[in-house]
Amino acid sequence: MNISILIRYNSPAGIVTQGGTFPLKRRKPEQVAIEWLQEIKRQVNYEGLVEVIIDGNQDITNLVREMENSPLSE
Repeated sequence: MNISILIRYNSPAGIVTQGGTFPLKRRKPEQVAIEWLQEIKRQVNYEGLVEVIIDGNQDITNLVREMENSPLSE
């Protein structure tokens, strides 16, 4: 099963939106989103999370923020 994820984040250029479709592979949507967010952080000047939407209508921003701020996500 695949999931669509839309991530909006702040960068020096303003708010950036990136979207993609990812396989769940027995993971929760927020786990897939935080993994992708960590990849984004390695590639761009990331200044903070704005929003995470899955399948076009479910806001999981708070779940991803909690994971992002967890010491285990580093």
